[in-house]
Formats: sequence, C-alpha cells, structure tokens
Amino acid sequence: MSAPAGPSTRDVQRPPAPSHVRLGGLLGEALEANRRGRLSTFVTGPDSPAIAIFDPAQRAHNDEGDWYGEHAGKWLSAAAKAAARSGDATLEAHLRAVVGYLADVQDADGYLGTYAPARRFMVAQPPKPESWNGEPALRTWDVWTHSYLLLGLLDVHRAFPDSGALDAARRIGALCFRTFCIDGIDITSVGNHHGMSATVLLDPVMDLHALTGDADLLELARRIVEQMAANPRLALVERALEGADPSEIATGKAYQLCWNLVGLAKLARVSGDPRHRQVLDAQWQAIAAHHLSLGGGPFGGIGHRSREVFNPAFVFDPQAYVETCSILAWLQLNRELLAITGDARHAEEIERTAYNDLLGAQAPNGEDWCYYSYANGRRIHTNYWRCCKSSGAMAIEELQGIAWAERDDGPVVNLLGPGEATFARADAGRVHIVQDTRYPFDGAVRFELDVEREATFALRIRVPAWAQDAALKVNGVAFAGALVPGDYACIARSWRSGDVVTLDLPMSPRVHRRSYSNIQVSRAPDGSPVRQQVLHYRWIALGRGPLAYATGLVDGYKTAEIVRLPDDDARIRIDTLPPQGDDAAPGLRLHFDDRPAIDFAPYYGIGARADRIWRLTWLGLAPVGDGADPEDCGAL
Repeated sequence: MSAPAGPSTRDVQRPPAPSHVRLGGLLGEALEANRRGRLSTFVTGPDSPAIAIFDPAQRAHNDEGDWYGEHAGKWLSAAAKAAARSGDATLEAHLRAVVGYLADVQDADGYLGTYAPARRFMVAQPPKPESWNGEPALRTWDVWTHSYLLLGLLDVHRAFPDSGALDAARRIGALCFRTFCIDGIDITSVGNHHGMSATVLLDPVMDLHALTGDADLLELARRIVEQMAANPRLALVERALEGADPSEIATGKAYQLCWNLVGLAKLARVSGDPRHRQVLDAQWQAIAAHHLSLGGGPFGGIGHRSREVFNPAFVFDPQAYVETCSILAWLQLNRELLAITGDARHAEEIERTAYNDLLGAQAPNGEDWCYYSYANGRRIHTNYWRCCKSSGAMAIEELQGIAWAERDDGPVVNLLGPGEATFARADAGRVHIVQDTRYPFDGAVRFELDVEREATFALRIRVPAWAQDAALKVNGVAFAGALVPGDYACIARSWRSGDVVTLDLPMSPRVHRRSYSNIQVSRAPDGSPVRQQVLHYRWIALGRGPLAYATGLVDGYKTAEIVRLPDDDARIRIDTLPPQGDDAAPGLRLHFDDRPAIDFAPYYGIGARADRIWRLTWLGLAPVGDGADPEDCGAL
C-alpha cells in the first residue's frame, strides 16, 4: 500500500481507557450479563459454529450463507471490549484463539469470507432487473461480512496489540482496495439494498486508515462515496443534500443507512468536504424528528414488505418495529457525532436508547435478545443465527466508551448512572470521579472527586433535556453558571480531593402525545385552496426521567385500549407509585373518569423481560367532535 496520508482532525471528546471506567446500576448489570452470557457462550473457539463456517473446506462449496459470517466480527468486537474492561482471561484466550484461526484460514489474496470462489465480491456479476430490496445479481453478504471482520479485528488489536489481528485486517483492506480501486468493480453491485449493504465498508476502512495512515485506504473510502453517488437509487450524499428523508434513500433500511452515516462521519474528519457534515446533520435531524420510538430506537416497517425500513416521515403507528441491529447503528452514529461535535444532544439520544429500547431488547441472562421490539406488541426472543443477538451484544459494549469522556480542558459526564472513571491530566495528575446515584429511578446524582494535585480544569455534566428546574451545587453552594436542559453544565474551577458536586433532577411524570393524520390538499378551478382532513388518530404515552413507561395487557386481555383524557396535560391525573418488592423502579398510575386506573412500569423491564410477554406503551385517544379540522377549506 501507499505511504501514510495526513492526520485526522482531533475529536472534541475522547473516551478514557476501558479499564479506567466502571459502570454500575442498570447499565453495569447489562454489561456483566453480556460478558457472562452471549460473549462467553456463543463463541468459545474455532470450533464454535459461527467461526467454523470460515473453514476453507466448507466455504469452497458454499453458494448461500446469507449474513451469517457477520457473527464472527461482531463477537470479536464486543468480546474484545468486554475482555479489556473486565480483565477476563478466559475471554481473552478465546479471542486470541479465534484471531489465530482466522489468520490461518485467510487466503493469500486477503479473502476471509464464507463464500465459494465464484460467489466472492471480487468477481464481477452481470446486471439484473431491479428487485424490491435492491439485491445484486447474486444475493450476497460478502463485503458486509468483511466489514464486520475488519471492525472486530481492529477492536481486538486495540485491546491486545500483540494478537496479530491488525495484520489480518490490513490484508482485507488491501484486497478491497485492489477490487474496487484497481479492478474497477462497482461496490454497489455487490451489496443488497441498492448497494447499502456493501458501502458500509466505508466505516471500517476509515478505522483502518486511522490506525495505519495508509493513503490507499483513504482513496478506497473516496471511491466508495463516488460509487454511491453514481447509483441513482442510493446517491446518499446527493439525495440527502436535496432534502430527502431517510426513508427515501435506497430502500430506507434503517440499519444500513445509519451504518453508512457512521462511515461518512469518519470520512468527514479528514475529507474537508463541508457537504459531509451537512448530510450528517440533516439525516440525524430527520431521524430524531420523525423516525424514533419513544424508547429511542429507529422505528418503522409499517406498510412495507421489509419490516426494517423507515416509515415515511408523516406516518406513526405504535405497532411499528424497532430492529435491534438498527439500535446498534444509531448508537454508533451518535457516538461518532458526539466525539466530533461534543454536542450533548447525541449523548441524550444514546442514554434514551440505552435505558429503553436497548435494555428492553436484552433478556436478564445476557444471552437472549429480541430481533424486533414493539412499542405496542409482544416481546419475542429470537433464535441462534439471527443477526440481532450479536448486534445487541455489540451495542451494550458501546456504552463503556461513551458514558465518560475527556475534552482538552477536562472530564465529561455523558451518561448518568452509578459508576466511576479515572482520567490522567498533566495539570492534576490522576483524577478519579465517582458517580453515586439511583438514576434512572431517582434524580439525585452525586459526584465526588479525588484529585492527585489541586488544579484548575472544567468538569462537564450533561443536564437532560427533560430536566426542567434542575439544580446543581458544588460543595453545597448553588452553581452560579448556566444550567440549560439539553446541554452540559460546565464547572470550571480549582478542584481538590473531596470536592462534591450534586445534581438534582426533578422526575415528575411526563405525558407524550403522537398523532397520524392525512390532509387532502388541492386547488379548485378558480385557484383557491381545497384542504380536508380525512384521517386522524391520536395516542398518549407516559414517561418519567429518561424512562419510557408501558403496561401489560390492559384488563388482562386487551392488546390495545382507547381512553378519554383531557387535552390539557396538566389536568391528567398521574400518581407515582413506590417500588414494589425487589423492583427498584417507581411505577405510574394513570387515572380516568370512566374506567379503572391503569398501572405502568418502565418499558425495558416490564414482565421481568420474559419471553412472550406483552408491552403496551401507547394508548389510543378517543375521537372528539365530528372529525372536521379547523383548517378545512374550499367546501362547495
């Protein structure tokens, strides 16, 4: 490969070493369940089924295989992070054995997939008529598998630099460069969803470039973006700049689109192209405004053959799907944007997703996961080979590197919840911060600092966007600076050991409303507007702090309910119920005038996260009036 290219721009936020962070509470329990469950049992060595499919004798005759090769890279990535944070020697040994095996079976040209030679991504395929999901001439997940292998190998290298993982990754990178930059194969022709399942390669290629500085890899990244642009059904950058909603780009597949944006964010660090940042901001804004469930996950699939695509921006349905794989990609996109911009809104979305849809998809044993989660629907644990079991395991491990961060001028608290972190600073030496709290169940958060040398630096603590009237004190004295919900409280002062910061977040129940309406718009022959609402449904849901709340089957058997409630949120009667038994979470009780009250619990934990239980987040609101809209006009 070529000589190194220029350096990347420096991120605003940077994570501390994994071993310098400990998460407790709900997130810490989820991390430990993940390590003991999925990561310690799914793969234990080269003979595990997810690794054995890379056996050259098996792949030489494999013309099928779908996405199953992805599990190896996902496990490598998640297990490397878990082993690094925990010091789990057995997990580390499994990682080293698997990396050694994969390096041994990697072909001389760098190929490390699961397909027979004629089906590999290096072989040009003839064009075919367009399919409903944009598949190439031969259905393939070959580049997809290599993309996850790259991510996994690089995460192993970061955790264990002597493992040999980087060498295997570099060989994959060299093969991809030859295929797409020298041999001229169009990457969008070897991936599903009009190429989006192959152009995800942009993400790990930029990671490999960041580690090696290899200029060929930057050329490959730019070639991928060029080939995206040349495919009119994909054209990610161009369509986004034209104002296209995420649902309108390629097939609108949430998982793949978000992962492509992750790669574009990494390219934006070095490209110097302002359009890349414009695309990221516009697509993030559109997803956040129109395509997230109350629990934070990418939401869609209603009225589509594919259950995993974004709905049109105006469509809302409480029975829509959240694919756990798309939660992973959404977390990673916010991770990148948070690092690049330091904007608290990205940490806000990560926390919302983590405490609701992510924990709500994981079973307490750390092994079972939901493929799909529904705001209103049944919880179903998926089977061995499903993609979302490995995506969920990866997503949980992302939290360790996001919860705390460091800027040039001091530490940052991104996620609220029990835990601690240690930072090494030139001015203060070792800075250790303990976060003591029952959050997300309680709004009282206490930070205690242990500082090796008294020094002046800034401590940033994120104030949630929902936390109106939050209060912050330093050593018992009210904070005099700005305290803006949805932003960081920046406390710049001289710190010494024993200093204490307290954050008090009021946690009153909150009402959420959503609607789905259709207004027919046209012009009469005289040019005057004609407008009439022909469809209008309304729903209501409850939240408290960062948590979305849900109930089970209403009255023990109903999968939906229509209720009458005041239009004024302040007139709705909601009680906060004390925790029951071993449950640490307060409940909510919603009162009505014409039926018994309904009790709600946090969405993530309802029914003890058991398989086949029902969760109902949204209640339908009864129609009012005759259905006419005040803006109807043009009646003859």
